[in-house]
Amino acid sequence: MMINKTIRLDAVNDVKTLVEILSDYDFEVDIIKGRYIMNAKSILGIFSLDLTQPVLLRIHSDACDDLLEKISPFIISE
Repeated sequence: MMINKTIRLDAVNDVKTLVEILSDYDFEVDIIKGRYIMNAKSILGIFSLDLTQPVLLRIHSDACDDLLEKISPFIISE
């Protein structure tokens, strides 16, 4: 099961905070922008993407309510 959320990362510190949060979890998390898919736990991978627009966060788990709560400041209301 996968969960997709659209997120916005407006500052360098947002990326650092997101990676720190995601690193606490064993399951994979990707960031998708257009045709590019990056490991969301990789700071360099995230910075290789265009972050001027929202990106898609794909969580490879369906038991991640606590993660969703921690990253809620980045999630764009849909």
